[in-house]
Amino acid sequence: NNSISMTFIASYSRLQRSSSSVRMISSSSILGLSMLTAAANALSTTSSAATTNICNARYLGKSDLLVSESCLGTMTFGIQNNDDDAFQQLDYATSTGCNFIDTAELYPVPLTSPEYRAGATEEILGRYIAKDRVCREDLVIATKICGYSPSSRVAAARSYPNEPISPPPDCRLDSSSVKNAVDASLRRLNTDYIDLYQIHWPDRYVPSFGMTAFQHTQAQQREDDEISILETASALKDMIDEGKIRYIGLSNESTFGVCQWINACEQLGIRDKLATIQNSYNLLDRRFDSELAEACHHYDIGLLPWSVLAGGLLSGKYNKRHNGSIVITSTSNSRFVRFGEYMKRWHPNFASKTTLDATEEYAKIASDAGLTPSELAIGFVRSREFVKKNGSVIVGATTMDQLKENLAPFVNDVALDEEVLARINEIHLKCKDPCCSL
Repeated sequence: NNSISMTFIASYSRLQRSSSSVRMISSSSILGLSMLTAAANALSTTSSAATTNICNARYLGKSDLLVSESCLGTMTFGIQNNDDDAFQQLDYATSTGCNFIDTAELYPVPLTSPEYRAGATEEILGRYIAKDRVCREDLVIATKICGYSPSSRVAAARSYPNEPISPPPDCRLDSSSVKNAVDASLRRLNTDYIDLYQIHWPDRYVPSFGMTAFQHTQAQQREDDEISILETASALKDMIDEGKIRYIGLSNESTFGVCQWINACEQLGIRDKLATIQNSYNLLDRRFDSELAEACHHYDIGLLPWSVLAGGLLSGKYNKRHNGSIVITSTSNSRFVRFGEYMKRWHPNFASKTTLDATEEYAKIASDAGLTPSELAIGFVRSREFVKKNGSVIVGATTMDQLKENLAPFVNDVALDEEVLARINEIHLKCKDPCCSL
């Protein structure tokens, strides 16, 4: 069994790093019963889940968080998916060996939906945990705190379970805000610790969500009001010391930001607690390939790519006619059908012609290789070294059929050969990151 074998190897690697006696054991002893017993006894609470069926297990960054190659994204829970839908997805995902769940205090999305209520997704996960459908210790739960956002309903909801604060305060990353956000997430999630606590986006100005050009004027306008990374990191250290969070992750961060976080964590003696970065990465947005990949390689920070299907555009649900108009083959609950102006850079009615053309070309490659468009898109992200080494691929869905298709590449270990990867690179070189803008 590939999942169990990967787990044994990961366990053995961890033991090699933590125990000098294990270094004397030959590799042939990995499969021995005594080695398995030693591994189970030596690993942490989260890592003890290694003795179960974690699919293609690996450690995040340099941490001892042992996770599956797939991570279940939950941002549809609370608007497009109700409790019953969410519970079915969680049950199915865990049955395939997925033990890693990603959420955020901001979720669900989009915020423009009439049903939107900040924190609703965490509450659904908390109800799932309360039902003991799976042991809490067998899950690795990641959530996020919002970066700078003025007059935010998310910050107002940190009073949970009491009524939201009025008027809504700003979302900031100062010490008090960080601690209030952690405590609110713990209450909603019905747990006393968070495995991975991520900064959803920075407090400072940074181009993000498809923007590529640094705007000096915007940066200068915010410089005097920025919360320092050191202050945010100090608050997170306090939360670690109190046992409320285990590891730290970044999100929508730049190379400069990663380096600043490394410096801050080193000053505070928590360098080993910075494990991951969650940035956009897919066939239409490969910006991570360059400086960020280099920095994260040297700092042992694993990538948790989000929107690997470009909001669903790469899934094949949205097909472009040859006459240039769009035919949508998805259901009325699909994101781009239900929310007409959400994620415009990937929306089939608003995306650039080059984005839609590239999407069609990738679908052709998938067809030629005997794959679905989703399998190709996910298989490409799986092939990246910064994911294979110490990261995990976030996938989500609004229906069970979509979820099964999106998890199949991990369960069936769908790999892309060199010819397919070469064809993908040819399209990429014709127009790099077409969905991004200045």
